[in-house]
Amino acid sequence: MPHEKTGLKSKAPRNFGLGEELSGDDGPIGRDYHETPEFVDAHAAETLLRSRRSIRSFTDRPIPEEVVRNCLELALLAPNSSNLQAWEFYWVRQPEKRRALVEACLSQKAARTAAELVVCVARPDLYRRNAKLVREQLEQHQVSSKTMLAYYNKVVPLVYGTGPLSLFGFLKRPLFSLIGCFRPMVRGLYSKKDREMWAVKTSALGCENLMLAFRAHGFDTCPMEGFDEVRVRKILGLPRGARVTMVVSAGERAVGGVYGPQLRLPSELFLFET
Repeated sequence: MPHEKTGLKSKAPRNFGLGEELSGDDGPIGRDYHETPEFVDAHAAETLLRSRRSIRSFTDRPIPEEVVRNCLELALLAPNSSNLQAWEFYWVRQPEKRRALVEACLSQKAARTAAELVVCVARPDLYRRNAKLVREQLEQHQVSSKTMLAYYNKVVPLVYGTGPLSLFGFLKRPLFSLIGCFRPMVRGLYSKKDREMWAVKTSALGCENLMLAFRAHGFDTCPMEGFDEVRVRKILGLPRGARVTMVVSAGERAVGGVYGPQLRLPSELFLFET
């Protein structure tokens, strides 16, 4: 994932002769670029996070169109690997498609009663197109450094490419493993499945943004993984390279829409300090 500037010089090693292109040590405008973050109320942010629940039943209250559009735009602001934005969000509005989607979601109540349904799709197959578009946008706005251009010209094809039948990925595995014996090395993305996992991780971050945006507007959501992906792909006309990450239902929570108090296992099972 892209990292924020900390004022500390990165000590990441030079790899494959790409130098800072691979370590990500230089931003698109340069080392002096800075954005002052807006003030965020920590208590309000915690309230937002704690109030997000997976809602299984919604009221008949509609969500204003401008709210849905705003939430979808905010979903696209989620962090993502190399800014390749390997996601698509389908707001399903046509009645016949919506009915089919509800059925594909096993007709569960969270889908049947929702005011809106959004399908999040991972697109690992579009990394080349998106890299080209990002590079062109940087050049158009004249905010690109040589390092950033080299990153999209050299590093992206090297790291994310696997080649026909994953042959390039097959060659990368021993090469990256060998280099990794002597220096830190970005590894992985050796196969189509690896790239699918990468895109699903990115698109899931977008889903979290989407759900928190709805909560901030006073509405609720349910991220659904219980669906027939083959049918969902057919409803949306998705190409072979696309993967459905989840279906997000949204609306106003109904009485009984939360099945019980939020259950979490003890934090010491998951939080560690080393």
